Amino acid sequence: MKNVKWKIAPEHDDMLIKEFLQNQGFSRRILKAVKFEGGRISLNGKDVTVRQHLKTDDELEVIFPPEQRGDRMEAEELDLDIVYEDEDVLVLNKRAGIATIPSRNHPKGTIANGLLAHYERKDLDYTVHIVTRLDKDTSGLLLVAKHRFSHSALSFAQKQGKINRRYTAGIEGTLAMKCGTIDAPIGRKSDSLIEREVRADGQYAVTHYQVRKEFQDRTSVEVRLETGRTHQIRVHFAHLGHPLLGDTLYGGTTKYINRQALHCHSLEFNHPATKERMHFTAKAPEDFEGLL
Repeated sequence: MKNVKWKIAPEHDDMLIKEFLQNQGFSRRILKAVKFEGGRISLNGKDVTVRQHLKTDDELEVIFPPEQRGDRMEAEELDLDIVYEDEDVLVLNKRAGIATIPSRNHPKGTIANGLLAHYERKDLDYTVHIVTRLDKDTSGLLLVAKHRFSHSALSFAQKQGKINRRYTAGIEGTLAMKCGTIDAPIGRKSDSLIEREVRADGQYAVTHYQVRKEFQDRTSVEVRLETGRTHQIRVHFAHLGHPLLGDTLYGGTTKYINRQALHCHSLEFNHPATKERMHFTAKAPEDFEGLL
């Protein structure tokens, strides 16, 4: 179980516990889990409900219920490149070719399987909470919440656009505009379970880009996501007629690389507990060398 504690400051005097916790990033779903799944809320050492009012210098504590792991979530020893870890969050540099979470096509050998083994070595009863998921063949920085509280707070921050991810991408050809914004809705392709496409009835999707280096037949761009739709960068550049190098699903050539040329090189977010702004970078992997 994970416990979170606060000493109540004067500005929160007379505030309802429910309102205070929501301001800290607690979702309704988490509050419901605490109430009905074995958790507790303690105020000055006594169990209370979220309807209790707070007073200055009160000591508030939330005790989370044990987490349940899904049927496919089995611990498996993997070599994880962990960039940063504390009791609330974990940042790792994912290599290309490894899926983030188990699926029908990739039931084992995923980042999630490796994280469970990592937690078990530390005697932590957590399950896996991926905040910024990456496609199997995309490399780079990936943010993980280690427990329900940090997952709720980071998910809320993500919806508010407060988690900043920047990617290096290699695309075919050269762009007419050297910086710009791709604002085009994305939805599932009607005849495919995997492919996405730009379509009028799709979900709102916005991608910002800046050209970094141009070659005769390919371009290096830095990309910043405003939204996080499935395959967003890949679909948006294919829609412009400049698919990612190596991205055969969306028409990219394998002349230079055998997977989509996409790497998350920068990750920035506010720590869910300390509120400190955290910033991490990761150098592009070897298969990008000589490509861009």
